[in-house]
Amino acid sequence: MLMRTADLPERDRYKILSGTVLPRPIAWVSTIDKAGIPNLAPFSFFNVACSNPMTLMFSVGAADADKPNGKKDTLANIEAIPEFVVNLTNEETAAAMNLSATILPHGQSEFAWAGVTPAPSLTIQAPRVAEAPVAFECTLQQIVTIGSAQAGSSIIFGEVQGIYLRDDIYQGGYIHLDAYRPIGRLSGSGYAYVRELFEMPRVPAP
Repeated sequence: MLMRTADLPERDRYKILSGTVLPRPIAWVSTIDKAGIPNLAPFSFFNVACSNPMTLMFSVGAADADKPNGKKDTLANIEAIPEFVVNLTNEETAAAMNLSATILPHGQSEFAWAGVTPAPSLTIQAPRVAEAPVAFECTLQQIVTIGSAQAGSSIIFGEVQGIYLRDDIYQGGYIHLDAYRPIGRLSGSGYAYVRELFEMPRVPAP
C-alpha cells in the first residue's frame, strides 16, 4: 500500500517508524542537573553520527507537561549542563534499563530506582552507569529541533570525550560480541538479542 504521511495520525507515524526501523540501539543516557542530581533514561531513536570528530546523536521526544519546565529531564539537564554519558545496555543490564524508563517525580534519581551505580566519568561531571558494558562521555555539540517544541523532537548531538569499555569486551583492538551481548529495541515492548550473525563481504567493482 502507498500512504501519504500527511493523512496519518501522529501515533500511526510513530508505530510505523518504530515497527520498521529496527532493531535500534539504545542510548542509556545519564545527565546531571544544576544541583548535581543524576538522571538516567533510555532512548531508542539513537545512532552514530560521525567518527571524526567522534559524535553520537539521540532524539528526545516532545515536551513533558508533568515536568516543571515542560521538558523531559534529560533535555533540561543537557541544556543546563552541556554534557552527558551514552551508556550502552546489554542482556545483563536490560531489566535495569527498562526500570529507568519509569517516569519518576522531578529530582528523584533513576539510578537508585533501577538499582544501578553511578560511577565517576573520566572527562565530564555526569556519571556513567558502572554496570553498563560500554559508556561514551559526551559534551554537547548541538541541539536540533524537529517540528514544534510541543509536538516535535530535539536531536542531541554529542562529541565523545572519553570511552569506557569493559575489559573482556575490547581485546586486541576488536569488540567481542560474545562478551558484550548487546540488545536492540523493537516496537511496543519488544527487544531483540544479537546472537545469530552472518557475514557479507562487499563486492568489488568489476
